[in-house]
Amino acid sequence: MTFKTFLALAATLGLAGPAMAQDDPTKVGFIYVGPIGDGGWTYQHDQGRLALEEEFGDRVETVYQESVPEGADAERAITQMALGGADIIFTTSFGFGDATNAVAAKFPDVKFEHATGYKREHPNVSTYDARFYEGRAVLGTLAGYLTETNKIGYIGSFPIPENIQGINSSYLHARKINPDVEMVVTWAYTWFDPAKEADAARAMIDQGVDVILQHTDSTAPQAAAEEANANGGRVFTFGQASDMAEFKPEPRVASIIDNWAPYYIDRVGAVMDGTWKQQASWGGMPEGEVVIGEITDAVPAEAKAAAEEMIANISDGSYHPFTGPINKQDGSEWLAEGEVAEDGELAGMDFYVEGITGEIPN
Repeated sequence: MTFKTFLALAATLGLAGPAMAQDDPTKVGFIYVGPIGDGGWTYQHDQGRLALEEEFGDRVETVYQESVPEGADAERAITQMALGGADIIFTTSFGFGDATNAVAAKFPDVKFEHATGYKREHPNVSTYDARFYEGRAVLGTLAGYLTETNKIGYIGSFPIPENIQGINSSYLHARKINPDVEMVVTWAYTWFDPAKEADAARAMIDQGVDVILQHTDSTAPQAAAEEANANGGRVFTFGQASDMAEFKPEPRVASIIDNWAPYYIDRVGAVMDGTWKQQASWGGMPEGEVVIGEITDAVPAEAKAAAEEMIANISDGSYHPFTGPINKQDGSEWLAEGEVAEDGELAGMDFYVEGITGEIPN
């Protein structure tokens, strides 16, 4: 048999090509909205990428692009990653949704996973999110115990349902502990801008806020609180997305940690074994995707015990943070006594609950 005849026979039997492909690592791409050193959101997604490498070793190759703006730049970056041979691409910010679907239409053999989004316009696009509002309920409980001025602050990024869920959950649970609590909301209109985030925190502190929560990605609010405390203040903060442990034991007294590693390992594994299918995932504390970091000794024992009990109850499914009675901001009933919010309502949440002042921007 000549070599040419062997190649022809191998091709007929399907032996040539696939055998080589089986030795190729699965290429996994990540599109990040911020820098991997932000200490928060993007940092934690990158920890998930590193967990992939640790789990699968040389069976995977990971690539990433950081600080990609939401919009046309995102579509270009995702396209380049697909052209570069990625088998699956994780786009890790809400504003990447349209770009993700646009590129997915052009690359039907590539799998796409969009974080915190809802658009799945093509069969090769999945979405994944975490029930951050579960963690916000715990932090809100701690805030209710910690505030002495009765003013707690929340630095939001953009007025999307994910942020509004967090504001409402934090406020509801702070108010359960302290009925006199007020919520001061500031919109930064950015996911990552340390200067803006620091300015927002300082402005809150000037208004008498002594507990600050955030849904932005840098450690700047922690640093602003640390600065205030060095000058005789008393301000507490919570780590956002990652532990932000460098600010322990205070001002950072606890944190909400996004643990993406289990999801990334599961989905890349599905690509490897050919079982990947389109889905919409929304995990939380029970799935290990939302984790509360160490509650430090700066927190009173009673408050720590209440927070730990809530963590246990949410984790075992016996408590849902949005359980009635809850009214909307205008006083109309949203959830009756004992009624639990449906996922669809939460995914489209566009209102404040009763007691929060101010309007949600368009």
